[in-house]
Amino acid sequence: MSGHSKWSTIKHQKGATDLKKGKVFSKLAKVITIAAREGTDPNTNFKLRLEMERAKQVNMPKENIERAIAKARGGTGGEQLEKVVYEGFGPEGISVIVETTTDNRNRTTAAIKNLFERMGGRLGGPGSVAYQFQPMGLITVEKGPKPEEQILAMIDLGVEDVEEATDVLEVYVSSANLSKFKEKLEASGFKILETELVQQPKNEVKIANAEKAAKVLKFMDLLHEDDDVQKIYANFDIPEEILKNVKL
Repeated sequence: MSGHSKWSTIKHQKGATDLKKGKVFSKLAKVITIAAREGTDPNTNFKLRLEMERAKQVNMPKENIERAIAKARGGTGGEQLEKVVYEGFGPEGISVIVETTTDNRNRTTAAIKNLFERMGGRLGGPGSVAYQFQPMGLITVEKGPKPEEQILAMIDLGVEDVEEATDVLEVYVSSANLSKFKEKLEASGFKILETELVQQPKNEVKIANAEKAAKVLKFMDLLHEDDDVQKIYANFDIPEEILKNVKL
């Protein structure tokens, strides 16, 4: 998979911009609150532990994390939040899953529907594209000067798949074993950048030229900018040589 770019890798380049806009903290606070409803102790609530680790990786203040957890205990505002997942078809026929957290489902549905239609896509019903993805654990690892050796070492550890991107390695494992493999990789000296539960595409749509790629990435950007959108999964694949010619 080396030399290809998908949303899962492109999104990492947007982290610094999001931090400047202050969006990361507010989005993470919402998912922490929802995760904490299943238990406020991260030692027994794996989803909460994952979200707290993501928050710490972007230097989210401790008091912000604690405030988000407090909302799940019955604090003001937490009871209004809900997770809503949308499925649909974007430009160039790509399949997309959008995970949101919202305090107003009608507002969010209207906004997501509008974004799809503006870019020539359409929302589908539950299950319309989910079958094209599979739940996996994703561990994003810093790529060193000898990625081939890193990949071989990871395969020896028993990971299911490794994909090489421009500046990171994406390590896929079963969602049930995500925590175990994170510990294995850390013990082997790999630098972990992010750990998350994702929806991995079973098949990918290759984007053939820069104009089409620009349209797809513009669509993803518009979704990403929405305050209620948490995660986006899409099955497009843009070859690196095409991505270099994309002007957004």
